[in-house]
Amino acid sequence: MRANQLSTADQQRLRHLRRMKTLALSLLVIAAIIYLATLPVAQGGGWGWVNTGAEAAMVGAMADWFAVTALFRHPLGLPIPHTAIVPTKKDEIALSLEDFFTENFLTEEIARDRLAAANLGLRVGRWLQDEGHAARVSTEFTRIARAGVARVGDDDVRGLVDDVVMPRLAREPMASLAGDLLSAVVADGAHRGFVDLVVREVRDWLTRHPDSFKRMVANRAPWWAPDAVSTRIVDWTYNNALDWAQSILDDPNHQTRQSIDDLLLRVADDLQHDPDVQARAEALKSRLLTHPQLAESAINVWHTVRDSLAASLDDPNSRVHARVRQALTDLGTTLVTNDAQRARLETRIADIVAFFVNTYGGEVSSIISHTIQRWDGEEASRRIELHVGRDLQFIRINGTVVGCLVGLLIHAVTVLVR
Repeated sequence: MRANQLSTADQQRLRHLRRMKTLALSLLVIAAIIYLATLPVAQGGGWGWVNTGAEAAMVGAMADWFAVTALFRHPLGLPIPHTAIVPTKKDEIALSLEDFFTENFLTEEIARDRLAAANLGLRVGRWLQDEGHAARVSTEFTRIARAGVARVGDDDVRGLVDDVVMPRLAREPMASLAGDLLSAVVADGAHRGFVDLVVREVRDWLTRHPDSFKRMVANRAPWWAPDAVSTRIVDWTYNNALDWAQSILDDPNHQTRQSIDDLLLRVADDLQHDPDVQARAEALKSRLLTHPQLAESAINVWHTVRDSLAASLDDPNSRVHARVRQALTDLGTTLVTNDAQRARLETRIADIVAFFVNTYGGEVSSIISHTIQRWDGEEASRRIELHVGRDLQFIRINGTVVGCLVGLLIHAVTVLVR
């Protein structure tokens, strides 16, 4: 592996490794120079101590150089037994690393303990409370949603309608289900917004088009009625229609609302229990599902939804962005202030992590062994040395210093014994 083939980080590691090797070698050279320089005067006095210390420092430096070098290659290229450990024992080391990683990191107990200690719910809540963070998450969410919407083509919609939706609807009896759904909608009052929308549109139309309404009513007046009478009746009808629409909007308990609820409940009951109504509903469903324009209509509806959604996602000031940001901020506040909600979230996260650890932990940890086993022995040695070789050079440096100190201690004992 040449230096110009290394990544920027590995090149930096290589420079540090070479610097530490140079330092360790320099200490060995200095110890050798001192040893040779003091050898002629090493028979007595203080120079004997210096010579002995330098000699021991060389021995310590050479021993530790041999130990460190033997990990990655044969020292001096000599095939000495139990050297070049990494290239020759690469596969065994890979399996040992896999076992170590599995036993110490990828267990359910450890994963749950780490997650509990991390207080993820509280951290996420505090992070989301910051409007800038919520805006960032909203931007990423809408960007992903925009890309997903753009990838759904007409063929996808047609295939979903033809192959999934229509066959399933054709098999399932829908009348009773529609009755249950309609009954639940009325009970929950979910239809009231739609009623308000329809009545509001009627009121607005009447407000904007009084002449059109009066003309429609006047056209249905008897031909023999005097114009003055017809005009008064038409005006009275218009004013009452406008007041009626406004009164419905103002009164949540208006009689018309109750009549609509009663009508919907009767329809729901008929769909659930009346065989004739159920048969007519199923026949209507069959006609709709077999209509040749159904798939094209679904595609046209999808185009409308897609274009509207894409426009909202592209506009950072749209209601979609605002609601997503507000929802994220509210979630953050809930996680910070509501201990029960936070505990439930952390429990769910822990359950998900535990599932993946128990199900796929072995496969994840096997990536380590498979990756190292695919390396060439020399390549594995170089890669590992790049990451840990710099720290191992401290062994050589320490060996030089400790060897010198031990040599001086032995020399002191020798002098005392003599």
